[in-house]
Amino acid sequence: MSRYRPPQKPGSKYITAEGEKTLKAELHRLWKVERPIVTQSVSEAAALGDRSENAEYIYGKKRLREIDSRVRFLGKRLEEMTVVSAPPADRSKIYFGAYVTLEDDKASSFRYRLVGPDELDPQLGYISIDAPLGRALLGKQVGSEIEINSPEGLRQFYVLAIDY
Repeated sequence: MSRYRPPQKPGSKYITAEGEKTLKAELHRLWKVERPIVTQSVSEAAALGDRSENAEYIYGKKRLREIDSRVRFLGKRLEEMTVVSAPPADRSKIYFGAYVTLEDDKASSFRYRLVGPDELDPQLGYISIDAPLGRALLGKQVGSEIEINSPEGLRQFYVLAIDY
């Protein structure tokens, strides 16, 4: 059995201004705050002697690798992202960054915001434009009917409102 995984389809390269600010804040926190603290603790642990049996040293080095990996990812990702800060000219249709109010066939109401894959937060109602519901919503207008396949089966939604 091999560990090969086929390459994933790259996510959309769009991000809201708020999302960019959040990712930059995480990058700053990791690089300027957390990494120096971990580096200092690894240096102190290394000074204690035998590194092969020093748990603080071993786990500190592991944490440094995790931080460096995340910093590299964020740096590359932020370089290739396109920040969408202005609403589209046609506000009657659903595009990136839109707040959408939907109603399902059971008369339950939902409010979502279409964002990039790096900003995904189901608790806030942020869904990715790469998700099945996000792709189905793009370009729709108020009153449109949307059908998607979900784990529960085929679901229908109606677009009630669009805000930017």
